Amino acid sequence: MEGGTKLLYLDDSYIRVFEASVVDVRDGGVILDRTAFHPTGGGLESDRGKLSFGGSEAKVVEARMAPPWVIHVLDGGMPERGALVEGVLDWERRYRIMRLHTAIHVLSAVMMEKTSALITGNNVSPEMARVDFSLERFDRATMEECVEESNRLMAQGREVKTYYMEWERALKTPGMVKLASKLPPDIPVLRVVEIEGVDIQADGGPHVRNTAEVGGVRLVKLENKGRANRRIYLSLV
Repeated sequence: MEGGTKLLYLDDSYIRVFEASVVDVRDGGVILDRTAFHPTGGGLESDRGKLSFGGSEAKVVEARMAPPWVIHVLDGGMPERGALVEGVLDWERRYRIMRLHTAIHVLSAVMMEKTSALITGNNVSPEMARVDFSLERFDRATMEECVEESNRLMAQGREVKTYYMEWERALKTPGMVKLASKLPPDIPVLRVVEIEGVDIQADGGPHVRNTAEVGGVRLVKLENKGRANRRIYLSLV
């Protein structure tokens, strides 16, 4: 086993069906040479879907990283090493995650501009997204204002672009660092997600191509998670 699983979603988040070869079989799943399944990580829940092979079919219940490979945990039959498979994403699930993921990028930019808050944690599922911010004051009015402003910006149909940038150059780019706990990964080249005129971040997850696809979000609830940590929950409108 050499190299690693090629992550197709890095260059095209809209790939729903793909073909791949089984590199190895282990841990209740298979390692593929290429995949469109986004594994658990980066605050995002794993994609789900199915693999078809040799007239059989198995559900993909989770994709998880085993760097530099992705293990696709299966419920059903197991293909053999070297087999050709067809992967199909649960697109409704993935697309909801993409929309919410893009929305929290916009919200984080708005929050940073209005309050200077940094992100201290996040989680995105198809049903809901939560984001933690480094805030000492628990101000619901400010949070609601930031959600409203985020929806206004997204409704303008801002283009969402992905490209690659050298690490040192990325650190010098204004607005790139929005995580309170760490800098972007120390790797030579970073994948960058830029929302036109709103946000720029190093990010490895799937996003929509245009903010108008989000359709808006609503504030579900707020939680106090510590002396200087405030959690906001969002869902799609």
